[in-house]
Amino acid sequence: MRGHIDAIGNPGAPMHTYLDFEKPLSEIEGKAEELRAMARSNAEMDVEREAAALDAKAQSLLASLYSDLTPWRKCQVARHPDRPHTSRYIADLFTDYTPLAGDRGFADDQAVLGGLARFNDRPVVVLGHEKGANTQGRLTHNFGMARPEGYRKAVRLMDLADRFSLPVVALVDTPGAYPGKGAEERGQSEAIARATEKCLSIGVPMVSVIVGEGGSGGAVALASGDRVAMLEHSVYSVISPEGCASILWKDAGKMREAAEALRLTAQDLATLGVIDRIIPEPVGGAQRAPEDTVASVGIAIAELLAELDGTEREALIAARRKRFLDMGANGLAA
Repeated sequence: MRGHIDAIGNPGAPMHTYLDFEKPLSEIEGKAEELRAMARSNAEMDVEREAAALDAKAQSLLASLYSDLTPWRKCQVARHPDRPHTSRYIADLFTDYTPLAGDRGFADDQAVLGGLARFNDRPVVVLGHEKGANTQGRLTHNFGMARPEGYRKAVRLMDLADRFSLPVVALVDTPGAYPGKGAEERGQSEAIARATEKCLSIGVPMVSVIVGEGGSGGAVALASGDRVAMLEHSVYSVISPEGCASILWKDAGKMREAAEALRLTAQDLATLGVIDRIIPEPVGGAQRAPEDTVASVGIAIAELLAELDGTEREALIAARRKRFLDMGANGLAA
C-alpha cells in the first residue's frame, strides 16, 4: 500500500511503501506532509508546530508497532520491497568487485550474483540472492528465485574461493528456489544439494547473512556456513507460511497460525541454536534506514570473519559439519 507521501507531488519528500499493519502510520505521516505541502504553496502559513507534533506521534506509533511484531508481520517486513538487496550490500560494503557470470554448463542465472571483491581491503568471494529493486529488476532477477544454474554458479564461486584460500560471504534473500518445470528438468534438487554440500566442504571461512527471506532449501544452499547471522526482522524457514498452511490445513489463509508454528523469526532461531547472531535493524525496519542497516551488516560480517581467522582448514570443515549435525539433535531436544 502506497501512503499519502507518494501522492502529494513533493519530490523532496521520502517515499515509503506501507505494509497493511502500518496503515495508521501512513495516515499520520501523510497528514504531516500534506501540511508541509500546503505551507510550501502559501508562504504565510505556519504549520511546522502541527507537523512536528504529527511527526512525534508517527515516531511513537512506529516504535510501538515494531516493538512486538508477530511472526506473520515479521514475514511481511522481511519481504518489504524497499529493504536493501544483495546488490546494495555489494556496492556499499565491498570494493574492487568483479562479477563472475554463468555456471559453465547452461546459462547465467541473474537470481544469484557473485564474484571477487575486497571486504575491508581483504580479498573475498561474495555471492547472494538478488530480488531486484523495481519491476524490471524483479523480472530480470526472477524475484530472487534461483534456477539450477544459479546454484551451480554458486558452487563454481565457492570452488574458486577454496582454490585460492578466500573467505566466502553469502547474502541470503529468497522466497525459495524456482519451482518451474524447466528448473526441475535441469536438476533443481541436485543443484541445491550440491551447493549445500559445497558450503559444508570448503576449507575456507564462510559467513552467511539472511538479510530478508530465507526460504526453504533455496536459502540453505547458501546459508550452511561457519557462522550464520540474521537481520532482526528477517525470517528463515523450511517452507513459507502460506505453503505450510496450504499443506496442513488446506487453507493458505491460515498463514498467521503457520508463521507462529514454524518458529521462523531470528529470535526463535537464535534460541534453537540455528543462527549465531541477530543484527539489529533501525526502528521501522531496514527499509526505513537502509544505509544504517547495510553498515550494521558490514560490522557483523567483519566480526564473524575475525572469529574464524587462523582456523586450520581441517578444523573449519570438522566444526562446520558438527554444527549442522548437532543442530538436529538440539532441535529435537527443544
